[in-house]
Order: sequence, then structure tokens, then C-alpha cells
Amino acid sequence: MRIPPGDNLPRAVCTACGAIHYQNPRVVVGCVPEWQGRILLCQRAIAPRRGYWTTPAGFLENGETLQAAAARESLEEAQAQVQIGSLLSITHVLHAAQVHVNFRARLLAGKFGVGAESLQVGLYQEAEIPWEQIAFPSIEFALRSYFEDRRLARESLHFSDITRPLQH
Repeated sequence: MRIPPGDNLPRAVCTACGAIHYQNPRVVVGCVPEWQGRILLCQRAIAPRRGYWTTPAGFLENGETLQAAAARESLEEAQAQVQIGSLLSITHVLHAAQVHVNFRARLLAGKFGVGAESLQVGLYQEAEIPWEQIAFPSIEFALRSYFEDRRLARESLHFSDITRPLQH
């Protein structure tokens, strides 16, 4: 690790050839799918946070747009086809070198099922959401922002920062 000429941060630099190996944040993208006033939630079947609840979300793939990734994750995790809407939230997860991006979405035809990464999937009114069992702070932030906007009949963009890991 050293600061390359013209840079201001320590980087992994190959001692043999001088190539700089940048390590940049990864993008996690998802959506808050709604159907007739209820939100689609998935109970995670995988680590981390197995057994906890989330909206469909996952890592952005190379060659994929944010919107396409959000729609793909909905299909993979909840067998749900969604129409991606406006940008809802961006959470900087600084300790994990991640950026979480969430969109508003509409569940098409009200159809969904249990995907390979989910234990169960369901539609929930705001009062029915298992808030103490939400998997990640970024998902809780997106959900609370979604409901606040819905109450106020607006579509704002919300930002948050998470600087330390969850305490288990």
C-alpha cells in the first residue's frame, strides 16, 4: 500500500509492474415494490442476516443498469415482475464500502413467489411490517422514507449514511 504519484490516497500498487489496484465501493440496488397499498417483503434464506426481512435487493452486475438490477433482484428473490419507478433512497454504508440504492416500484399483476434466496415472501401493510426483524438499516431507511412520502403524496430522494456495522 502506497500513495501513487498524482494521487492522495494509499492504494494497492504492484511492486513488480507498478499497476494500481483500485478498491472502490460496491453498489447494492433494490426496490420497494407496492401492490394495492401493501409492500412486498422477503425473508432472507442466505447470510448475512438469514431469517430477517428485506425488500428485494442485491449487488449490481457489470453491464447492468440500476433499474435493471432492481427488477432482476425482484424476480430472483420474490419471483415478482415489477415496474421500476423513481429513485427513493441512497445509503452510503461506509464501513462496508457499499452504496445502497433503492427505487420505488409497482408489483405487476400482484404475482410473486418464493425465490431461491428467500424463506418466504409476502405483502404487508405498513403496520404489519416486522420492523425489529428488518435485515439492514438501509432497508429500514428506504421503507420509512417510502411510507413518509406516501403519506405526504410526494416522491423525494432520501440520503443516509451508515458508519458502523450492525450489532448482533
